[in-house]
Amino acid sequence: MAWTWLSSTAAPLQQLVSFLQKQSKTSDVQKKQVIMELRDNLNLFKEAIETPTSYDRLIDLLSNDAYRNAVKENFAFHKIKGGKILAKHVKDERNLRYTGWTAEKLMDKIDEKIQALKNLKKLNGGSVEKIAPKISLKVSNLYFRMKLMADFIYESGR
Repeated sequence: MAWTWLSSTAAPLQQLVSFLQKQSKTSDVQKKQVIMELRDNLNLFKEAIETPTSYDRLIDLLSNDAYRNAVKENFAFHKIKGGKILAKHVKDERNLRYTGWTAEKLMDKIDEKIQALKNLKKLNGGSVEKIAPKISLKVSNLYFRMKLMADFIYESGR
C-alpha cells in the first residue's frame, strides 16, 4: 500500500507521538486513556510509513474504545485541551476547516471516522481493498484529524 500522503509528516509525527507519551503521565485515568489511544493510533500511522501495511490491517488495529469509555463516564474533554482550535494550531492546510472546533467536537469526529472505517470493512466482506481509492481518502482524513488533535494538545504543552 502506498502511504506517500503520509511520508511528508513523518518527522513531526515522531515528535507528536513522543509528546503524547509525556502527556499521558497524569493521574486522571480517563484523560490518560484518551491521550494514550490517540498516541497509539498515531503510532500506527508512523509504523505504516516504515513498514507499509494494508488498509485492512490498519483499520483492524485502530481503536476508539477509550474515547467511547470517556463519553460513557461523562468525561470533560476540555481537560485534554481547553479552548478552541485556532489557525495557529493548524499545521496542515487541509485542517483549516476545523478552526473554531473544541477538543470534544474533534475527538467525536475522530471516533466517528474510525467507526465508519470499521463498519465499511464489515460491509465489504471483511476487506476494503476493492474500494481502496475511497478508503485512501477516508484514512488520510482520519490521520490528519488525529494529527490536528495532537498539534492542538502540543501547543499547550510546550
